[in-house]
Amino acid sequence: MNLESTRRRLTERQADTVARLTQAAVEVLREEKFTGLTVRMVAARAGVAPATAYTYFSSKEHLIAEVFWRRLATAPTADAAEAEGTDRADRVVAVLRGIALLLADEPELAAAVTSALLGQDPDVEHLRGRIGLDIRNRIAEALGPDHDPDELEALELLYAGALVRAGMGYGTYERLADRLERSARLLLE
Repeated sequence: MNLESTRRRLTERQADTVARLTQAAVEVLREEKFTGLTVRMVAARAGVAPATAYTYFSSKEHLIAEVFWRRLATAPTADAAEAEGTDRADRVVAVLRGIALLLADEPELAAAVTSALLGQDPDVEHLRGRIGLDIRNRIAEALGPDHDPDELEALELLYAGALVRAGMGYGTYERLADRLERSARLLLE
């Protein structure tokens, strides 16, 4: 899958370079945590020059935000045909749980994503908008075509607050997914 970069359209070769950089970022995170990670370190791991890495990523925050965006963009969405027999609370819970558990096995990456997405880098702001819109659309689809906009916003706030809490170390992502389920059901039932 050739995902578009935040900064520009990619040729196949460029897409390969970006994929190597994002994979290398995850590998470096496992060893160095977010505070120790540098774009130069990631470039070295990916086998590219630092200048090349900076062509695609303006900062380490941008790089990590891109890693999350790629994970989210390739994560399965609820299949409307499959979800047809379920009620909206079940559909919403499935969406929230799926997104919450996206990084559950990678605590270093999850913590880094929380820090990165709070950054003020314009490229991070752009990705934060794309990520937020994707999550909003997934929740809206799960709620159904005649959903209440206030319910949608409440669920977005619930999800965002829960991820910040988990990213700050207040519980595991598995516990977060369970808590999201209970809270979403309180809102929807």
